[in-house]
Amino acid sequence: MTSKNSFAQQAPPVCPRHPDTVAYVRCQRCDRPTCPACQVPSSVGVHCVDCARRSQAGHRQPRTLLGGNMVSDALVTKILIGLCVIVYALQILVPGLAAQSLELRLGFMPVVAAQEPWRFLTTAFLHADYMHIGFNMLTLWVLGRTLEPLLGRWRFTSIYLLSALGGSTMIYWLSWPGTESWLTLTVGASGAVFGLFSAMFIVQRRFGRDTSGIMALVGINAVVSVLGANISWQGHLGGLLVGGIVSAIYAWAPRGKRKAVGIVGTIVVVIALVALNLLRAFLV
Repeated sequence: MTSKNSFAQQAPPVCPRHPDTVAYVRCQRCDRPTCPACQVPSSVGVHCVDCARRSQAGHRQPRTLLGGNMVSDALVTKILIGLCVIVYALQILVPGLAAQSLELRLGFMPVVAAQEPWRFLTTAFLHADYMHIGFNMLTLWVLGRTLEPLLGRWRFTSIYLLSALGGSTMIYWLSWPGTESWLTLTVGASGAVFGLFSAMFIVQRRFGRDTSGIMALVGINAVVSVLGANISWQGHLGGLLVGGIVSAIYAWAPRGKRKAVGIVGTIVVVIALVALNLLRAFLV
């Protein structure tokens, strides 16, 4: 006969989370049996899910030199490019959403800005032609794949969207009722892209790197903006200024208070831009 105690010793080990599952593999930390469903690979052997969670909770997420969460790819940049490409495809391929029709609905036009405030941002996802979207998306990709990993996703997204808003705000303030500028329709991500130019300049200055290249690039684009036909230099200027302000807040925030300063600074810039647009609408 086999005694009760000896039978217990011979019973196969089972997973604490799944008592009906035999588990001969043990966690390298707590030495408890762990079934395949509960095994988390580690550098040496496996951990159970409980030990893995405790390890992750005590592990600080790596941060960039500017305080952003470390990211391995330019996910936001890809999403922004994808959205612009999808919208442009809708403009030219979907019946009833012809380019002119969609631009009139979502593009920025000072005369209707107060009544349809979403246009301040939606205009940044519309483009006039192949060259327009091609140049903007290429520039967004070149700048975004460098800036996004350095800044972190939420900072990069904030700079991009606030620069777009800043571009529309500048157009709003530099247009006048009763003139052609008040009825001019503006589309494109150029204001946001110019904000990224500023961000690249600020980041390079923050790290003590040579900024002559980015300054030359901004200068060339500024000349083209002023001298070129059907180009909104006002939108470019607004994006450049707002992008520079927001980037400076992120870059020179005190090390121990980067997140708090970044969040508060972002909120202040949003409030300031909204207040400026409300004031402009009131003065019309």
